[in-house]
Amino acid sequence: MVIASFRRRLLLAFPLTFPLLAALLLPGPLQAQPLADKKEPEQIRIGFQKSAVNLVVLKQRSTLEQRFKNSKIVWLEFPAGPQLLEALSAGSLDFGMTGDSPPVFAQAANKDLLYVGAEPPKPESSAILVPPASAIKTLADLKGKRIALQKGSSAHFLLVQAVKKAGLAWTDIQPIYLAPADARAAFERGSVDAWAIWDPYYGAAELSFKPRVLSTGRGLSNNNSFYLAARGFAESYPGTVLSLLDELTKADRYVQKNRKEVAQLISDVSGLNLATVHLFLSRRANPSPTAVISSAMVIDQQRVADSFKEIGLIPRAVKVADIVWQPKNVPLARQ
Repeated sequence: MVIASFRRRLLLAFPLTFPLLAALLLPGPLQAQPLADKKEPEQIRIGFQKSAVNLVVLKQRSTLEQRFKNSKIVWLEFPAGPQLLEALSAGSLDFGMTGDSPPVFAQAANKDLLYVGAEPPKPESSAILVPPASAIKTLADLKGKRIALQKGSSAHFLLVQAVKKAGLAWTDIQPIYLAPADARAAFERGSVDAWAIWDPYYGAAELSFKPRVLSTGRGLSNNNSFYLAARGFAESYPGTVLSLLDELTKADRYVQKNRKEVAQLISDVSGLNLATVHLFLSRRANPSPTAVISSAMVIDQQRVADSFKEIGLIPRAVKVADIVWQPKNVPLARQ
């Protein structure tokens, strides 16, 4: 009551500064407010993965086709973030979602793209798996072992952190760089000793052949999900980008209220069974709104970049903030 009274007195005393005072006094993240572009883009090419729940919901419900009536919506699926960002930087995509590591590798390679939005962390959605009967019991036991992972993916950073926590050097392990499907095959036939992977591949493996979870991302990686856009697209159509973030947040609200329907929808488009979909949905933050990048997330992402540079996995140091999109009148979201 005292705080509310204080706010009212301030607003009455300084009516012309309401927007600033509201930003300072109201709790919660500062959400992106849709702006109007002079015209809609002719097409919006969107890259997604099976784990991109809110994008899949938008795709299957034709939401963007209804909102952007003058734009052709093109959907392209990718097995992992590195491949998606390669297409984005090559001019084949306008907008897409990846985990934390792919943008770092892309920025280090001078790819011209921008972080435009993010979802809340989901550390339980990635894991390092070992066979049920494996002699590997602790992270330190990974020394000398062959570990499958997608290079430049969120699982890459998870493994970097796991190795560091174990007191090992990156050169103490044998990373085997494979795309998720190939990594699973190698893991099942015993060609590798462990597998660093994310949902839904993690969930599918967990239910299919019961691997042992050596560690999830908890305490190692926040497993952040980012939305990225080609620089030219974001600068030419800022209102469209903000509208996309708005629709993603609405899609998340739909997910929370319609879990069974959404699980079936994702199963239909991905080929995953319902049990797997329900499992990986349960490991997402609830709710998972999409907002412009927060200052806290920039700091966390810089930690990812610095970790890769420290062990020589990227050729140069990068400053994450340099490619964080800041549309006019929409500051970084507050945590």
